[in-house]
Amino acid sequence: MTTVSTQFVPLTADDFRARLREALAIYVEAMRYPPGTAEQRAPMWLTHALRDGWRGFAALDADGRLLGIAYGYRGNPGQWWHEQVRRGLVRSGGEAAADHWLADYFELTEIHVHPRSQAHGIGENLLRRLLDGVPNRHVLLSTPEGPSRAWKLYRRVGFVDVLRDYHFAGDPRPFAILGRALPLEPPGGASVTPAGS
Repeated sequence: MTTVSTQFVPLTADDFRARLREALAIYVEAMRYPPGTAEQRAPMWLTHALRDGWRGFAALDADGRLLGIAYGYRGNPGQWWHEQVRRGLVRSGGEAAADHWLADYFELTEIHVHPRSQAHGIGENLLRRLLDGVPNRHVLLSTPEGPSRAWKLYRRVGFVDVLRDYHFAGDPRPFAILGRALPLEPPGGASVTPAGS
């Protein structure tokens, strides 16, 4: 359950740029990356904020400090992640599998909650708010292989295996590509009856 003092706010690209240092600090802490990673990632994150369909959400404490961040954008051919995943999907399942998942998708690029604030529902709240109203047919993400709170969250909201034990260029760790159809069901899996039905 989310802590009472947590606020969830949509981010404009300007908001995101203003909070970039704070967001990257959470990313480094949550992912247990070495010092210096934030400086390497900053230009990439700034470029992401210029992409088609970019949207972001932040979780803030009562004093306005960042507890968590989530962002993503429409995936398109020519983007590094898209091309890497397409290559892996074609190798493992053929062109049809790649076309199925990559024809119309939202890339959930980053979702991170500070370790001290994890296990309070913040990650799921960020994920649901970020994906609410996304017009794409699917959502895709990559996450390091191995048990984690993130894995439990993704399974809980219905993400399935798209590609497992995949190695991105330049990273020795195995990753899983997970995906699901949009929109998400409401929390608890209850179905929503459209008005007028």
